[in-house]
Amino acid sequence: MKVIFLIIMSVTILLAGCSQPTQAANPAFVDKLITQFKSDPVGNPPQSIWSSEYNGQVVYFVPAQCCDMYSTLYNASGNVICAPDGGLTGKGDGKCPDFFSQRTNAQLIWKDSRTR
Repeated sequence: MKVIFLIIMSVTILLAGCSQPTQAANPAFVDKLITQFKSDPVGNPPQSIWSSEYNGQVVYFVPAQCCDMYSTLYNASGNVICAPDGGLTGKGDGKCPDFFSQRTNAQLIWKDSRTR
């Protein structure tokens, strides 16, 4: 009986150590963007949202869906900071030209899994 108990406890501890940590809840504006993107037609490339740290704050980057369109960088409150890339020149609006070289901890938050 002790052996069975020890096996069960060992398996439980092993499984608990392998579980993935849950991600903190997204800001409300990110969840609204996801809901909006899911109701939009499927894009090519698929729509995505990335979080990272930039200039000491958590930011959210939404890549452009097509040529000559701006990507959008939001602060944690959902306010637009800048357009890091895209547009006619491909260099964004010029307000954050160092975003890609200075961001850290970039993580994919959401990517549209639908296909055309």
